[in-house]
Amino acid sequence: MKVQHLARIILLCALPLMALLANGQVTASVPYTVSVFATSVLGVYFQPDSIATLDGHIFIGFGNNVATNGSDGKSSTIVEYDRNGNVITTYSVKGHNDGLKVDPRTQLLWAMQNEDGNPNLVIIDPTTRSQKVYTFGPTPHGGGYDDMAFNGRDVFISASNPANNPNNAPAIVRAQISGTMVNVSPVLLGTATAIDIPTETPVTLNLQDPDSMKFDPFGDLVLDSQADAELIILHHPGAFDQTVYHLPLTLDGASVQIDDTVYATKSHGVLLVSDRDGETIYSISKDIFAPGSAYSATPTSVGKLDLDTGVITNAVTGMVSPHGMAFLAEKE
Repeated sequence: MKVQHLARIILLCALPLMALLANGQVTASVPYTVSVFATSVLGVYFQPDSIATLDGHIFIGFGNNVATNGSDGKSSTIVEYDRNGNVITTYSVKGHNDGLKVDPRTQLLWAMQNEDGNPNLVIIDPTTRSQKVYTFGPTPHGGGYDDMAFNGRDVFISASNPANNPNNAPAIVRAQISGTMVNVSPVLLGTATAIDIPTETPVTLNLQDPDSMKFDPFGDLVLDSQADAELIILHHPGAFDQTVYHLPLTLDGASVQIDDTVYATKSHGVLLVSDRDGETIYSISKDIFAPGSAYSATPTSVGKLDLDTGVITNAVTGMVSPHGMAFLAEKE
């Protein structure tokens, strides 16, 4: 037996034990509970991040330590699971996967690669398991693209890793596919004026780290500017009457960076969260969720977010590096 093959078997056998050890360090506060949904398969797919759901199927992007600008030519893996954490199939996409969303209109899975530069988009049909690759022109902000959010036929994309400070370039763009190209137009500039929610006063933004995006239950587009420790909320995004709001984020009285923010869409379900460097995907549950309640992934925890104040209260602590999140409603 080859040494490399033996080493891989040892890693695979050790992984469930690693998950148990990690889970022993992860603690849920009452009334929450936490369990392991799935784990990485070291040497095959690892560093779990973004999560998307479709008809009870869960898609998770594994970064595989690929260069975030795609310069190493390697590929990420997207793994499709059932509700019980069983693997259905895997997809390979060239580059470092970060954004992963389902277009609710077409039921197709959009996977965005290379958030720091040289971005590409892969659209996957989960029914036929076919893939199509799309490219971008030169990015107006000098970086890559990160996450996506859908509203009818409109597709919004966060413009990540801007080259300039202050960032006068677009931080959010609207995307339109033409042939094999993705064309973009600006929606929100990085130095836009916004209304600060806690103080109800105007502030000038300087978005240095546009990252995760999602439409909230009220139809507003929510952008996490990660390194800036703030959420940016767009009311009527892309419309002539677009209004921009700013929500600074705190945990235990200090400013805090977050990754994903998700919303409970129903009273019963679970929060899924990828602990990227812990190589584990966790399932967080409670007896009943308040529909519309928000939860965010901080550097080592998942907490409930107060949308009026920006204060995060920990629900589950002890993770290594929580990133991607999704709310999976209970099967009806």
